[in-house]
Amino acid sequence: MRIREFVDFHFRHFNARETREAARGWIRHLESGGKMLLTLAGAMSTAELGISLARMIRAKKVHGICCTGANLEEDLFNLVAHNDYRVVPHWRELTPELEVELYEAGMNRVTDTCIPETVMRHIEKRILKLWSEAGRKGERHSHWHYIRTVASDESLKPHFQIPAEHSWVLAAHECNIPVLVPGWEDSTLGNMFAANVMMGNVKSHQVVRTGSEQMQELAEWYLREADEGVSMGFFQVAGGIAGDFPICVVPMIHQDMKRKCPSWGYFAQISDSTTSYGSYSGANPGEKITWGKLEPGTPRFAINSDASIVAPLIFAYVLGD
Repeated sequence: MRIREFVDFHFRHFNARETREAARGWIRHLESGGKMLLTLAGAMSTAELGISLARMIRAKKVHGICCTGANLEEDLFNLVAHNDYRVVPHWRELTPELEVELYEAGMNRVTDTCIPETVMRHIEKRILKLWSEAGRKGERHSHWHYIRTVASDESLKPHFQIPAEHSWVLAAHECNIPVLVPGWEDSTLGNMFAANVMMGNVKSHQVVRTGSEQMQELAEWYLREADEGVSMGFFQVAGGIAGDFPICVVPMIHQDMKRKCPSWGYFAQISDSTTSYGSYSGANPGEKITWGKLEPGTPRFAINSDASIVAPLIFAYVLGD
């Protein structure tokens, strides 16, 4: 039985039904001429969501990404150091002493997966050259520009430890879709960037474009698509700044720029947050209507589940697997 057939037959109620309907809604949105922005929070790249997400990008089912700095860099880390990662099956049972052993071994743990410190330094060495050169030339670029430059460098290819087809960063670069990285400073490379500015290895913080500049880039893209009659959908994996930053572009255009534009034409979220104790991640989609982000008639779905399980199922459904 194919995945789409399995979901159609078995996913009938509760979060299962919501998952099925979100996938069907995604297909309807694209078939009506719409496009999809996908937001990525949590540790989805370390969970290797790129295996299915890269396919979605290349199949033109995803037309833009907004992600945390961690998800951007961790797709790149996994690309060149996958075989050096360490899986800890009994991660719930680790004592503080065992955690110290991992720390001293240079293994940074994300739930059951440890990222080796060596790969972080490998990528730092490459991106530091770009930051330093930009500072000397008086250039300013987005964090995505620097990451895609490192990822597409021919000298990095011999270090690949997974198929290039499994990297969503490479897919986004090849398809030249917009990638926004708000608050990227909250990441390993963000920490390294600040440290290198302080040590004088990078001329200034202005080498990387600001978050407000990225908001302008998003608004201009959104308005261009709207002018061509394209409805933009919004698929949110987890919450946080990766989701809250881009969805605010519609009320910003309406309320702050005093310009007309359509609201988001589709909304779905996968989250394990409880609805709701004031958190953005736990907000019911209907709450976004009061902020001018969604219309009352916008197709909207809220799936309370583990995104590392649900997102690949939805992607497979949309792809027709």
